[in-house]
Amino acid sequence: MGQELAKAKIIVRDGQRREIPVLFNPTEYSLELSNRYQKSSPPGLSSPIIQFVNGEADTLSMDLYFDTHTDGGDRPVTEITEQFASLMRIDGDLHAPPRIEFHWGFLEFSAVIERISQKFTMFRSDGMPLRATLNVSFTQYKTLAEELQQPRRRSADKTKRRVMSSDDSIWLVAHREYGEIRLWRRIAIASGISDPRSIVPGDALIVPQIADFKRRDGTP
Repeated sequence: MGQELAKAKIIVRDGQRREIPVLFNPTEYSLELSNRYQKSSPPGLSSPIIQFVNGEADTLSMDLYFDTHTDGGDRPVTEITEQFASLMRIDGDLHAPPRIEFHWGFLEFSAVIERISQKFTMFRSDGMPLRATLNVSFTQYKTLAEELQQPRRRSADKTKRRVMSSDDSIWLVAHREYGEIRLWRRIAIASGISDPRSIVPGDALIVPQIADFKRRDGTP
């Protein structure tokens, strides 16, 4: 017994909830994952320091093919493609385009549609388009509740203790922990250090939480 063909579809989750079938399954798709990093160049180093900032939303891209000439009675292909194009428009109640889910077999992708490029390639004698290819880019969407379910991240919201190594400095620690080299003085004050050049490998530094400094000295 042959395996049943899984048909791709888009499920609209916001506003007027509905299901939009894809006329032909895509022949391929690409899934892009990325992170964002910040570069800074403190004096005396031969290369910049690269610090992780945050993860970017995953992106799913594909071409969707539509043809109303072969078996659609030569009706305008825009009757179908308009359903997809409408997902880019702002919903009057949401004040934003709707959230969607792309389903195809084992692939389930919760997203918003970031971009649609429409290419029409066959026409009736009156100029009405009969074939179209839509290049669609979906950007992953997560609610705040879903984001909070992720493992808790270590951050500058907690006081930390750092032991210095031979290739470390108080300026590098400030950059790693706060993302700002100029905040090294907070670490020096908390650690009771008057001369940062006196720090040697094995010394322990106290990295205070940012909120604690806001309360004590009003530093932003």
